[in-house]
Amino acid sequence: MKTNDELFKNVISHAKEYGFVFPSSEIYDGLSAVYDYGQLGAELKNNIKMYWWKAMVQLNENIVGIDSAIFMHPKIWKASGHVDGFNDPMIDNKDSKKRYRADQLIEDKIARYEKDGKTEKASALQAELDQALSDDDLARLKTIIETYNIVCPVSGTKNWTEVRQFNLMFSTQMGAMAEGSDEVYLRPETAQGIFVNFLNVQKTGRMKIPFGIAQIGKAFRNEVIARQFIMRMREFEQMEMQFFVRPGTEIEWYNRWKEARLKWHLALKPEGSKYRYHDHVKLAHYANAAVDIEYEFPFGFKEVEGIHSRTDFDLSQHQKFSGKKMQYFDPEINQNYVPYVIETSIGLDRMFLTTLCNSYEEEDLSTGEKKDSRSVLRLHPVLAPIKAAVFPLTKKDGLPEKAREVMNLLKVDYNIIYEEKDAIGKRYRRQDAIGTPICITIDHQSLTDNTVTVRHRDNMQQERIAINELENLLEKTVGWKNLLKELL
Repeated sequence: MKTNDELFKNVISHAKEYGFVFPSSEIYDGLSAVYDYGQLGAELKNNIKMYWWKAMVQLNENIVGIDSAIFMHPKIWKASGHVDGFNDPMIDNKDSKKRYRADQLIEDKIARYEKDGKTEKASALQAELDQALSDDDLARLKTIIETYNIVCPVSGTKNWTEVRQFNLMFSTQMGAMAEGSDEVYLRPETAQGIFVNFLNVQKTGRMKIPFGIAQIGKAFRNEVIARQFIMRMREFEQMEMQFFVRPGTEIEWYNRWKEARLKWHLALKPEGSKYRYHDHVKLAHYANAAVDIEYEFPFGFKEVEGIHSRTDFDLSQHQKFSGKKMQYFDPEINQNYVPYVIETSIGLDRMFLTTLCNSYEEEDLSTGEKKDSRSVLRLHPVLAPIKAAVFPLTKKDGLPEKAREVMNLLKVDYNIIYEEKDAIGKRYRRQDAIGTPICITIDHQSLTDNTVTVRHRDNMQQERIAINELENLLEKTVGWKNLLKELL
């Protein structure tokens, strides 16, 4: 039985070996906490995006999507509070010269307590951490680190500096000449692009409150320490939706979206116990309710998605700093008001990692004295990068030509792969490893009766079906309809 650390290392090596994720700039020895998505990773990532977009925009008549710019007017970040307050508590070890987030060092200690079954100690330490964060008490964070004998993971010593704040935004210059250029920021979140376009979308789309605006896009944060593979990166992607509501109804809508978002995750059929809600003890100054949806990774429960009731803070701030009214006239109550906002925000890269961790399995297929095993990604079929693989049993006797006919029949609607190299068993194993739900084998019988052998990934069962039934089989197995119906 592998440990969680070993399992996570295997997930990472599997992701690289099969073309899901590569270290960025690898031939130049890489760049810390920056990754590239390979040929299969790009497909899986796009499928996750599509699932979110269909669930959020296609299934909801009152939600529309936009794509705002990464560069925005610098006053936007002053209004949002990012210039003055977008910080993480940082601490350095004097011996190793390594820098850490103080709260993450403490969270790692909590995770070790939980792993060792010391739940009371874990709860007590969590309460102390929550209180220190709630009070913005940096001195208290250091006291906790010292009291609980938290050591540097590299040097093993407790020779710490004071805890101090570290701003997470990347800045650059916009303009042809340095002396005449303006400082701008790489956006640390996609939400502000939605807020500043609130009236544009509301008026041109003739939207009535309650309504939402959704967006998928890149964000950038100069993390103190980025770690755990693609869990925490400096360049990442967010899928966010801001839902605008009448003041006084926000908690009702907050609870609705809290349930709807967990339902979205569970529809992918993960192990249910691996998800949980984690209510925020420390609320941001603009929020009146907040919860995280957490997933149990091999390294412990971590946030995958956040749902926040942001009140009217963002629109009011932009109204104040821009001098433009950010109000909505509600004909039902005959009043103007600044809407309240419910936010759902999910890290696409974290969802990608969640999907890998949840689906990766090393299955023992040994029978008697015969040892056998396989690595399999039990991805939800809709998310699978390759929906079906088409194999000619041999490279002769007209089988490749017949296999190409089958592939051409299916590839208009689905991402299909053709493979003729290696024995059929090896080809099956490779498709199992990349999560392909269905393998279709063309043999000599196919030439006479137009039937094929279909082999299913999860149970390895095989069946014989007619070629003209393949489109229906794929629609039932990998089509969007059944999954989306579960969300209605």
